[in-house]
Amino acid sequence: MSSKTIALVGVPTDIGAGARGASMGPEALRVAGIAEKLRARGYEVLDRGNLHGPHNPWLPPVDGYRHLPEVAEWNRAVHAAVHAELAQDNLPIMLGGDHCLAIGSISAVARHCREHGRKLRILWLDAHTDFNTAAATPSGNIHGMPVACLTGNGPELLTSIGGHTPAITPAELRQIGIRSVDEGEKRLVRAAGLTVFDMRHIDEVGMRHTLEAAMAGVDDNTHLHVSLDVDFLDPAIAPGVGTTVRGGPNYREAQLCMEMIADCGKLASLDIVELNPAFDRKNATAKLAVDLIESLFGKSTLLR
Repeated sequence: MSSKTIALVGVPTDIGAGARGASMGPEALRVAGIAEKLRARGYEVLDRGNLHGPHNPWLPPVDGYRHLPEVAEWNRAVHAAVHAELAQDNLPIMLGGDHCLAIGSISAVARHCREHGRKLRILWLDAHTDFNTAAATPSGNIHGMPVACLTGNGPELLTSIGGHTPAITPAELRQIGIRSVDEGEKRLVRAAGLTVFDMRHIDEVGMRHTLEAAMAGVDDNTHLHVSLDVDFLDPAIAPGVGTTVRGGPNYREAQLCMEMIADCGKLASLDIVELNPAFDRKNATAKLAVDLIESLFGKSTLLR
């Protein structure tokens, strides 16, 4: 872990989503004890409260994008907040909010890496590739587009956040747990050359070999960023998301994933997104997310 000081940044919006409720995610994670659990692991935890941005107008798409100006405003705020934490040598955890917010957080991480001559590796843990465009999207919801936008395939309002287009290259990204890709999106993913470890791959070789492949080449000069969409998990254990897809990693597979990332010791920033308490049962999904985050920050069954 590159920092012993963690900064929690709440981003209470569902501006990019197709269902309301992810705006309540940051508070659900706080109620589940994220700060207290991380402090118990020996970290200093600074809760920066919540960022502010436009309300969700809940309008239909315009030219293939829903709420583009509002999405851009929220992501500019995220970019500034995450970049400021990294500049102070803190480890930022973005408490989402929907996954469109990764445009702001990852563009900030990429900018930080450029400024300090560091390599970037992003582990995108998700049921979806999030590589839609205005032409390919069935819905216009921008939470299905952040990877496309970050790699330069999207509206200039989003691709230019952070002042460098594209913010990242596909080579810096590893997607894990994928099991739902729209038809038009499949062609875009192939054309971009994304490295995708879908659920079939995990079924065939197991989570251990998948993670080893996804983290190959990570070294002491690598900034490791994890973008955890809660719908990465199987809905049987994590019902509190707006876009559930059956057949995701089970509890043990998810724990192994987190523990292997912790073992590598290079985690330097984290997104937790798409937690939707409106679909949850007694905050169980938030508690599970916090449980996994504890493992990501070094909790293990035995002293290792």
